[in-house]
This record gives sequence, structure tokens and C-alpha cells, in this order.
Amino acid sequence: MPSERTEVQVRPGVESDLDALTDIYNHYVRETPITFDTATFTPVERRPWLLSHPEDGPHQLMVATAGDSQRILGYATSSAFRPKPAYETSVEVTIYLAPDTGGRGVGTLLYKALFAALADEDLHRAYAGIAQPNEASVRLHERFGFRHVGTYREVGRKFGRYWDVAWYEKDL
Repeated sequence: MPSERTEVQVRPGVESDLDALTDIYNHYVRETPITFDTATFTPVERRPWLLSHPEDGPHQLMVATAGDSQRILGYATSSAFRPKPAYETSVEVTIYLAPDTGGRGVGTLLYKALFAALADEDLHRAYAGIAQPNEASVRLHERFGFRHVGTYREVGRKFGRYWDVAWYEKDL
């Protein structure tokens, strides 16, 4: 039987997504240097993070689901870049995909939806920090018009070694 391509739907994240979103994030905490968190989270601990991303405004959460099963394939967020008021027109964006989801275009769909949702917001720049090496993430961000603005060398220590973080920015 030929395999059918699963339709991917993107929608704003909701509280009932919290368990699946926490599971995806915890994979990256345990297995990769992509996040510099070193201890996993419970859904209760992640709830304030989810609630900081309402369905409108500059800080949003978009979730990609498999159309047939509604399984969460990944998510993208825009969050405060820094807490001081002069940074309010800047956001930090990020994407996390379920471990078996990479290379299927889900990240592209998530960023398309996120940037469309942010188009009418009073935002000037988006920033993304990418732990190195991560060529897939670099390619995705460059495809969306991000440009490399600098690299923090050996800025984080995880798994017994230091990691660089390349910073990218995009005009909004």
C-alpha cells in the first residue's frame, strides 16, 4: 500500500497541549545541547511558560499537528528578547520538533504561521540563538531571511563540554 503524506495543521497552542509540548522539550534537555536547560520539566513546571504565550500579541505559541491523529509534531514560539522596556519591539523565536519529525517541512510551516501571526504586531526584529553545530536550524533561519550577527563562543557548558551559540536576526 503506498504511504500517504500526512497533512500537517498549524494552530495556536492551548493548555491541553502542555503534556506533549513538555515531552518534546524534555527530549532536547536530555539528549542535545540545543537547549541549555540541564534538568527536565514536569508539565506543571512548564505551565507558566505556556501561559506566557497567549493567542495574540507579540509572544505567541504555534503548534503543528498531524492532521490524521492530531499528534503534536512540534512548536514555534516568539518570546520576550530581554525584560527591559526598550526591548519590547524585539522577540526571540525558536522551534522544537518531535524527534522523528525533522526534514519534513514542519519547521517551515511553523515559522510561516508564526511570522504571519506576528505581522500586525508592533515588532521590529526577531532573534534566534542556535547552539552550534546545527546546520538544519541555520538553513531554516536563513530561508526565512535571518542573517548571522555574531557568535558567543563557548557560552554554555552541557554534557561535559562548552558550546557556541550563533545569533541570527530578522527584520519584522
